[in-house]
Amino acid sequence: MERQTLENLTTREERSPYDVAEDVRGIKNGFVNIYFIGESQPGGKWVLIDTGTPSGADQILKKAREWFGDSNPPQAIVLTHGHFDHAGSLEALLKAWGTVPVYAHPLEMPFLQGKSHYPPPDPSVGGGAMAYMSWMFPTAPYNFGDRIRPIPADGLIPELPDWKVIHTPGHSPGHVSLFRESDRSLVAGDAFTNTDQNSAFAVMTQKQELHGPPAYFTIDWEAAKRSIQELAALNPTSAGTGHGKAIQGIQLPQLLEDLVLHFESREVPKGGRYVKQPVHSDEEGIVDMPAPISYHVTRILSIGVIVGTVMLLLGTKRKK
Repeated sequence: MERQTLENLTTREERSPYDVAEDVRGIKNGFVNIYFIGESQPGGKWVLIDTGTPSGADQILKKAREWFGDSNPPQAIVLTHGHFDHAGSLEALLKAWGTVPVYAHPLEMPFLQGKSHYPPPDPSVGGGAMAYMSWMFPTAPYNFGDRIRPIPADGLIPELPDWKVIHTPGHSPGHVSLFRESDRSLVAGDAFTNTDQNSAFAVMTQKQELHGPPAYFTIDWEAAKRSIQELAALNPTSAGTGHGKAIQGIQLPQLLEDLVLHFESREVPKGGRYVKQPVHSDEEGIVDMPAPISYHVTRILSIGVIVGTVMLLLGTKRKK
């Protein structure tokens, strides 16, 4: 039977703007997206892509029970990368589900096995409050030991036979995306986004705009551009990203090509720690990276944003 696309679905009442295909359902967890691959039915086989923020486990467990039944853990978990907003609930989920295979790219393993911190975020890239506040985002490694398995070199995971895992570095050394040729569905992680993740306003409103990876955590801009070029060449017709709503339609490859064409002028920051020199890393972690720069101005700006937000919330509460 030919797989249905989202455009052809008329009977499912719970269609989400984060769904990529009938069997690729997305949810927004805080400011990041998580994907469930598998037919929604009790006892059905399924795979989880990313685990969201450290507070996201309850929401994920609830949706898993709702869509796949009680006591039915995923066949596997695949991490597009290990930043705190993509691997944050992994520990809690493994406690709930027991022994579940967890896959990540070999170049991401040192950050997931306690060997190396992630490179620090770069709040000097500007672009909005999310970027300004990024100096507060955690970069300490997780230590999942041998519970993390390396994604095979051929990009084929046994629990996802219809999908190919593609190394898409730039945002992180071992970042990966997933592509299914049969319906040209793509789960891109943070290789590109469908909202301006640097802007807190865009994050809150989920305004749809195709962008490169979140700038404050991107450590190799040339690699990031090449990764988007590689994904555009696949001619995807639907894509779920780590941030922003899903993208549908045959115009998607052209949108990606346009993103590549204007990448330097629109996406690459005018200044910043990693713009002129990328981070170099290997399977043991960071090898070398550019020297730090002063974040005094951005720290002051971010503290001002936090104080202003708190005052606004307190003022709203008093009015009520």
